[in-house]
Order: sequence, then C-alpha cells, then structure tokens
Amino acid sequence: MTGSAIDLRKIEETAPALVSLYKSAGTSLRTHGLEGGRAAVYLVLDYSGSMRPYYNDGSVQALADVVLGLSAHFDDDARVPVVFFSTEVDAVEEISLAGHEGRVTAIAAGLGHMGKTVYHAAMDAVIDHYLDSGSALPALVVFQTDGGPINKLAAEKYLCKAARLPLFWQFIGFGNTRSTQFDFLRRLDELPVPDKRVVDNAGYFHAGPDPRTVPDAQLYDRLVGEFPAWLAAARAAGIVRA
Repeated sequence: MTGSAIDLRKIEETAPALVSLYKSAGTSLRTHGLEGGRAAVYLVLDYSGSMRPYYNDGSVQALADVVLGLSAHFDDDARVPVVFFSTEVDAVEEISLAGHEGRVTAIAAGLGHMGKTVYHAAMDAVIDHYLDSGSALPALVVFQTDGGPINKLAAEKYLCKAARLPLFWQFIGFGNTRSTQFDFLRRLDELPVPDKRVVDNAGYFHAGPDPRTVPDAQLYDRLVGEFPAWLAAARAAGIVRA
C-alpha cells in the first residue's frame, strides 16, 4: 500500500484550515482498511428550497470541507466535482484545496431560484462526468439531501442501473431524524441484491438537524464505512478493476 495521495505538508501549505479534517480522515481510512487506496470523490448537494438554512448557517460548506479532506487521501489532485441539484441540475462546479474556504457558499449564492428535489437528474450528471473523465478508479459519491425525491421510481432505476458502474453512492441526510422524508433513502439503501441491482452500491446515514455538531471522526466513519464492502463486491463482479 502506498500512502495518502497528498501528504500532510502540502495540506499545511495549500489548505491549512483542512489539516485537522485531513488527519481525522486518515485515521478513519486506516480503521476501515482503506489507507493508500485511490478513488475519485464526488459531492452532490441538494439545492432545493428547504435547504436554504443549511447554506446560510455554513452546514453545506462544512460538509464540502470534510469531503475535500477525504479526497486529499484518495486523489492526487484533490479536486472534487460538485453537482448542485433541485428540480434539475443547477450547476456542476469543482472545489479544490486552494481557495476552498467559502467556495461552496459562494457558488450557491449565485445560483438563483431553489427548486424541488429530483435525485435522478443529479445522478445522471455524476454518471456523465465520471464516464467523460475516462477514469479507471472507483468513485465515492457523497450525496447530500434533506428529503426524498419527487420521482422515487426514477431515482431507484438510476441507482440500480448505476450498480454496473464503479460508483458508490453514500447518501447523507440533513434534518429531523424522525421525518418520513427519509423513508425512501432507507429503502434505497436496502434494495435487494441481485434482484434489483448487481451489487449493493449505496449507503445511507443521517447527520441530524445540525450536521455541524457531528464529530469529524464520526462523520468520516459514516462516509467510508460501507465503501470497503462495496469495493470487494464490485471487484469480485468485475465492475472495479483498478
């Protein structure tokens, strides 16, 4: 196993505010047997109207920083494509170590109208970006939302079709843990294999009504906890070759 894609010294020089997150991510990756692994990392952000408080209070920016801290271990350029979605795809942008502070908040501020929640449009954008990139690496897609999609059938179909691609979808919920809005995500997480999809290509966890209060170590453990089992299954099925 080689070490992290980007070493601590470069983080200290390029993105000193991420040093603590980078260290926490490294600990989690070692715990889950992922140290030295390589993967593309994507971030999908819900830009529907009900998400406004989470953009305003910094929760979304904080998640982006967490994901950047993780990508620095997995990807030697630590660039994370970010898909903002609501009724359709609102933007496909990129965040990187240099100039990361406030970047997601600034992008969101320029997007205008916040629509409804349509997962499959965002999933389609991620799939297109990944295929266009020509990458042979597996990809970890962190997909944040504060509720279920308008079109549940389309979201389920996309997830099942995407199971044949080297993409793992880690869904993370923001909001009231008791809300029925998240019943669909729980069901999506548990879609049967192989009846519905060739491998289990999704995980789900809830970060609660104030995601910023979740300790970094816990957040990283939840973000990568199901990734190793998917990697093993995807390699066994010939989906991941890298």
